Amino acid sequence: MKHFNIKSERSLTMTMKLLGAAFFILHSSFFISCSDFLYDDSDQVAYADRNLLTEDADTLWAVAGIMNKMQVIADRTILLGEVRGDLVSLTNDASADLRALANFESAVNKYNRPSDYYAIINNCNYYLANADTTLRNSRNERVFLKEYAAVKAFRAWTYLQLVLNYGSVPLVTKPILSLDDAGRYMGVSPEYIASEKLGLPEGTFAEISTICKFFIADLLPFADVEMPTYGSIRSTDSKLFYYPIKVLLGDLYLWSGQYREAAQSYYRYISTRNGTNSVYPISTNSVRFTGNDSRWMNTRDSWSPMFAQESNSSNSELIMMIPGDSIPSEGNYSELRDLFNTSESNDYTCSIVPSQALIDLSAAQKYCHYTSGGEYVYAPDGLDNYRTGDLRLSAVYTNLENLGGLGVSVNGKRVTNYSVISKYQTRNVHILRRAMVWLRLAEALNRAGFPRFAFQILKTGVNNNVIANEVLPYYPADSAFIASFYFPNTSYLPETTARLATENTMGIHSRGSGYTAANAAYAFLEDSTITDTPQTSVLDAQIDYVENLITDEEALEFAFEGHRFYDLMRIALRRNDPSYLASRVARRSGTLNPALNATLSDTRNWYLRLE
Repeated sequence: MKHFNIKSERSLTMTMKLLGAAFFILHSSFFISCSDFLYDDSDQVAYADRNLLTEDADTLWAVAGIMNKMQVIADRTILLGEVRGDLVSLTNDASADLRALANFESAVNKYNRPSDYYAIINNCNYYLANADTTLRNSRNERVFLKEYAAVKAFRAWTYLQLVLNYGSVPLVTKPILSLDDAGRYMGVSPEYIASEKLGLPEGTFAEISTICKFFIADLLPFADVEMPTYGSIRSTDSKLFYYPIKVLLGDLYLWSGQYREAAQSYYRYISTRNGTNSVYPISTNSVRFTGNDSRWMNTRDSWSPMFAQESNSSNSELIMMIPGDSIPSEGNYSELRDLFNTSESNDYTCSIVPSQALIDLSAAQKYCHYTSGGEYVYAPDGLDNYRTGDLRLSAVYTNLENLGGLGVSVNGKRVTNYSVISKYQTRNVHILRRAMVWLRLAEALNRAGFPRFAFQILKTGVNNNVIANEVLPYYPADSAFIASFYFPNTSYLPETTARLATENTMGIHSRGSGYTAANAAYAFLEDSTITDTPQTSVLDAQIDYVENLITDEEALEFAFEGHRFYDLMRIALRRNDPSYLASRVARRSGTLNPALNATLSDTRNWYLRLE
């Protein structure tokens, strides 16, 4: 009889605590409903007396119960990715727990609760082990197939979040239903751990490469399965509750360094999101100076309003969110609005504001303006209210500087520390949107060896003409692979100075920096400008150059949305260069913090401790 060779006695104790907590959560409150999005009179449904989930009601309540557990980690998903990055700073009103995160302190923290992730995983494992996948309806359709695929995606996404935050985690794929089961898992029974199937020693903790390998194989058979839908629930399309498997596969491929496969997965999502051979362009939503404004005062903004929209259409920006409760006393009410904004509910204080590093990055961009007279000019430096450079920060961030510095009256009260980040306006936590899929496609294509392809996604947007003229001539040996990315010219229409209503795509940098297609300052790194060395080829230099542009674009587009720390981590690990993350985070204040830089130069300090 074999026993698991866990790394240390502490690891054994910690894992027992994780699995024990997951068991108690499963046993005592398995499948609690999301009452705001389902039925108010069904707070708890227990399945302890069943071996299989065989009824239609089982499907609804089981998936609802898992989504309820997702609510518990929703805020954390944003905060762990943003507070530890370089794009935000904390105010004096921030809690000690937030400060501990920002300073990478290992103290006990309310945001460090890995058992909450294992509660989701254990619920998913229970569902996957007990759903009757052979059950068919009167139309001979598999009743549980869509839900089964959705739960597979929930589990894989949760494991990805877990391993990114903790570095190395137990990989458990069987439901833990009792303390005896937990003991067997830890002591003698390899059926409770997936690592054996991967050829790993029993009890091995899984790192990112193992997580990606396992869940790519786990999800691939379900890549083309549609997600379930229960129609509109409380005015919200339930399709927004699920992470698309094609995008999740792209993420797993991207983290594991399989860049062609990642690019193909993201493309397959784009080209099938609205049906077979469908269209999902980046759109021309942007924030820009008005064409006839010679004083650089007035803007038109179709970009920031997207963050308040939670509809699902063929052209919607939002792809996936975690639904939140509407009543604070219900326990899973999101605190993000009160952390990012001053309001009556937090006595007009907030905890999170843009960092000086983000302000500097935004101001460093060169805004290319198309005037009403038909000329291209560059906006001047030194504009106030965060309007120098890229305009996206000014579109979502309002403080006293924007309002003249004199304070603002809110409900009759004079507020002198007014600060609003308008990306947080609803009770729901937005996880995935269209621009992220396009930027990750660019990241994957760049690392696959096609920096010119990735650059066009940033500068002009792509269709078949752009690919034929700006990409294919430079990579003739890979013409078949490049041709597999098919963006019909009649469906993907890059913006022009005519500003036609039919135009639907642009370079993503144009969302905040004007007409990037005409911006000579936003240029590709041509061969003639590279001084080749034995260590760096022309292609490698171009890949690094475009990757830096993508990193900056991710900051400008996704600031405050919870992705920054992971984006920096992914590139630093890829380059085997901890300073890529360390130096940026240590400069969030605008100047280098030597102590924080030293801490983050050791990659072990990037991860939370499994407590």
